[in-house]
This record gives sequence, C-alpha cells and structure tokens, in this order.
Amino acid sequence: MDAAGHSIGRLASEAAKLLMGKHKPQYEPQKDMGDIVEIRNAAQVRILGNKLEQKTYYHYSGYPGGMKERTLKEVMAKDPSDAIRRAVKNMLPKNRLQNGRMKRLKVHND
Repeated sequence: MDAAGHSIGRLASEAAKLLMGKHKPQYEPQKDMGDIVEIRNAAQVRILGNKLEQKTYYHYSGYPGGMKERTLKEVMAKDPSDAIRRAVKNMLPKNRLQNGRMKRLKVHND
C-alpha cells in the first residue's frame, strides 16, 4: 500500500482489514488467515485537522512519576512509521491473535 496522500486513519483501517483477512470469503474471526501488508512512504501520510498538536500518545514506565507523553508531531518527526504502526494496532481486535497480525505489518519510510 502507498501511504502518500492518504489519511492516517483510513489507511490504518484498510491495513487492519487485510491483516485480519476480512477480504477473503473463508474469513473466520477465530483464525488468523490474513495477508502480509507492506506500507510505503509513511512520512507522506496526510494528517488532517489539529491532530499534530492535539493528539498525544502516553507511556507509563511503572514508576511513580513515570508517565510520559508525546504529541503526534514529535512521533512523526522521530519515526513516521511508528505513528502508522500504533494506528493499525489500535484498530485490530485486542485478543491473542493481535501480536501475530502485527508481525505481518511492514511499514517503510521511503
């Protein structure tokens, strides 16, 4: 898939459908029968509205005072493929098949 000019959310939802295998007629929710998804041009993805300044990602280290937060602008500046990876992961079902599906997602910043 080519990310150039596509909205990050619409791209992520399409990638999640392909990873789950929902486009196949023999789809079963309890089986992992999706395809390998490769996304190129991660830096050229379109981000609409005020998401760059307002969307924040949180990470908790487990220690007191260990709550870290980064905006989408900081994530895109450091590694644009990470923002797409996070969006796809949040659109997949939260079950034991999620890790295997995420391993089949390849995001490149060409």
